[in-house]
Amino acid sequence: MISRLNHVTVFVLDQERAKAFYTENLGFELRNDATLDGFRWLTVGPKDQKDMSILLAYPAPPMFSPDDAETVRALVAKGALGGGVFETADCRKTFEELSAKGVTFLQEPAERPYGIEALFRDDSGNWFSLTQPKWLG
Repeated sequence: MISRLNHVTVFVLDQERAKAFYTENLGFELRNDATLDGFRWLTVGPKDQKDMSILLAYPAPPMFSPDDAETVRALVAKGALGGGVFETADCRKTFEELSAKGVTFLQEPAERPYGIEALFRDDSGNWFSLTQPKWLG
């Protein structure tokens, strides 16, 4: 039986640049950075969530065929892929902090039926929801 999910993948266009963005701009901690047989296993995660890591993966063989890897990279660069939802206790404050660090927002914090939400992009083009759920305050 499956007990939990502990890694998710976000496809990035440049792993070194993504590492800097996620650790310096978003304040995540570096979890792993190792290369094995040409594949770089680069993971980061929120400092207060030790049981979840984000694999910052460059789409390339052997994960994808050369043609499929090119397609995935084009979709990332186009901004067509969403990476998920990051939770915060104060969306407006986090929006201000991340904006000051150079994070590009597609949408400023706005009231939604489920809480307060803003949308931002990472350095590769992936978009994320930054959400303060109603049940947090």
